[in-house]
Amino acid sequence: MSENFKKEGKFSYLEIGEGTPIVILHGLMGGLSNFDGVANFFSPKGYKILIPELPIYKMTLLRTNVKNFAKYVAEFIDHLGYQQVILLGNSLGGHIALLCTKMYPEKVQALVITGSSGLYESAMGESYPKRGDYEYIKQKAENVFYDPAVATKEIVDDVYKTVNDRTKLIRTLAIAKSAIRHNMAKDLPKMDTPTCIIWGKNDNVTPPEVAVEFHELLPDSDLYWIDKCGHAAMMEHPDEFNRLLYAWLEKRGI
Repeated sequence: MSENFKKEGKFSYLEIGEGTPIVILHGLMGGLSNFDGVANFFSPKGYKILIPELPIYKMTLLRTNVKNFAKYVAEFIDHLGYQQVILLGNSLGGHIALLCTKMYPEKVQALVITGSSGLYESAMGESYPKRGDYEYIKQKAENVFYDPAVATKEIVDDVYKTVNDRTKLIRTLAIAKSAIRHNMAKDLPKMDTPTCIIWGKNDNVTPPEVAVEFHELLPDSDLYWIDKCGHAAMMEHPDEFNRLLYAWLEKRGI
């Protein structure tokens, strides 16, 4: 998909397809390729897929927090000239999508979250890998998925490289603390944006009860489960994830 990669000012992003814009937000350890299945499915179906590289390691340490990432996403939407978009986020990306929707509701036509932080404190901090220990990091990466084989050597190597880079490690810990501070339990009941919640029944990072709580607190939400699925449903079961999301968008007329 490198031919679809664009760099404009401070924004680097993938752009695929034409039509209703879906802005996809990756997680803390996630990359743009995590959403290849979503991009390939939706881009021929009248949707434009936009996946920005979030400036997780590029902002100054003082600005490295969930709120500033949400502002960055709003600026990205403005930069592209859209009045409204569908926001889709996984893990930290879900949290950023939620906060962006709270701060700029007029910009978000619909919200999609999967394995999102924002309610569950240990989603970010408690399981953070130790530096230097490859086997421990491999185990933690495998724990993200129901099927440990999804955590390829490439994924494990990327996480290992990140946690052994002191600058990235400091920022990662700052983001984890920021995510815990920005608990959204009190905000969600006031957010009436149509929301699709797709969750792995076997998510060890943000367990199923987190999805149930999101569903109970968000006034206009639908909750869907994927069996034998961990924290990154769009990677582990892309066909089922896409089927559920497409049916939801059709049901909502989006």
